[in-house]
Amino acid sequence: MVVYDDNAYYAFPRIEQQRAALLRSTDMVQQVDYGTGAESQRSGTPIATLRRVADIARTHLESPKIAQLLFRLVNYLGSTLQKPLTIVELGTSLGITTAYLASPAHANIVQTYEGAPEVLDVAKHVWRELGLTNIEPVIGNINDTLPAHCPKHVDLAYGDANHTYEATLRYFNQLLPAVGEKSIVVVDDIYHSQEMERAWRAIQAEPQVTSTVDCYHAGLVFFNPHYIRKHFRIRI
Repeated sequence: MVVYDDNAYYAFPRIEQQRAALLRSTDMVQQVDYGTGAESQRSGTPIATLRRVADIARTHLESPKIAQLLFRLVNYLGSTLQKPLTIVELGTSLGITTAYLASPAHANIVQTYEGAPEVLDVAKHVWRELGLTNIEPVIGNINDTLPAHCPKHVDLAYGDANHTYEATLRYFNQLLPAVGEKSIVVVDDIYHSQEMERAWRAIQAEPQVTSTVDCYHAGLVFFNPHYIRKHFRIRI
């Protein structure tokens, strides 16, 4: 089973070396909040704050457990569909999870969305160090860039951006026209807050969704009409 596969794939050590380097970095970058933080919600405008790369890495990077699950999902889809995949990531941050999404096959395309130019520059450096050339970054507020740039078909989408009920559902609904019956959508931090729990329940109730898997730290959404309509809970 993909979820419980404990193989140490070739890409993992090199990506984790980049994570370790980010955690040691003393560089400063501007991080832009487009609405998830309290200050930007009050003002209604994006808020830029100067932060250490190491602090962003410690608080914003996806855990190896979930990032490596994403790698395995991409690997599984590629071997099942036997074609290059189109992958969408909402929330690039420092690019570690993007690297996991892009590493299974260089023929795949990973379109990743990020709002902070300086943070994206750090991610690009990570990808260069790893030799990854199949990543297409989209810079700007995802509220604007996703409707404008979303591919016509998406094989796998991973959402780790604006952790509010309204934004999570809006992004999911914007992706829906692009998913097929073999597509997978992964929603991060489904128990991050009451808003995210409510958003997860709303996604499970969406008629196009046939089944879901609650991994606690993330939720997997499936659209295959041949699956039994059921919502599973597992721990990884």
